[in-house]
Amino acid sequence: MAHEPDGEQQLRTTRPAPPSGEPAASPGPAQPAPSRPSGPPAPPPRPGLSYSSPAPIVVAPPTPRAIRAAGTLWVFSFVAGFAVLAGSFLTRDSHLERLRAVVDGMAPGGDADALTAASAIVFWGSMGTMLLVILLEAAALAIVNARQGWVRWLMIPLLLVHVGAVLVAEAFLVPEGDGGSYVWLLWGTQMLMAFVGLVLLFMPASNAWLRSRKRG
Repeated sequence: MAHEPDGEQQLRTTRPAPPSGEPAASPGPAQPAPSRPSGPPAPPPRPGLSYSSPAPIVVAPPTPRAIRAAGTLWVFSFVAGFAVLAGSFLTRDSHLERLRAVVDGMAPGGDADALTAASAIVFWGSMGTMLLVILLEAAALAIVNARQGWVRWLMIPLLLVHVGAVLVAEAFLVPEGDGGSYVWLLWGTQMLMAFVGLVLLFMPASNAWLRSRKRG
């Protein structure tokens, strides 16, 4: 008697027998896996309506040549003023000796300590006044460069105060001899450059550049 293979014998023993009177069900074809839709991905949802508009971008106009020339002249005038102050500081001993004689001539017979104190007050007071005026002018120029045109009108009396301070300080800061001529040359150059720089700040190109800030 022929024996069947082991695989077929196991398959027959494990498969349940169909009930009586019904045909055995044959295995149907395999169902295909659902396919994914092809094509580009769906676009993202649109953002909602915005009721606020972004701020406009203000384009700063280029700085005109008159403003640049005025700034250069003012800076050189500051350099000339600082040169006078630096020279007076380096030669302060000779200035103080000369001022003692000046104060003694105004009030002869005074105490030596009082003469020294009065000379120091006059000298350092003149130095401080000149330095303060220069710093105020530099601050005003910086505000003008920030396109604040009203400061130009403030620079007019400030320049007049500077001229008055020079006329007062020349008795205390101008040395005798050739050194005095160099101090007057620097002061004259400083005043001239400051005056021309102030005039350039009122030129039509400067006015248009300063007023464009309000329109922007």
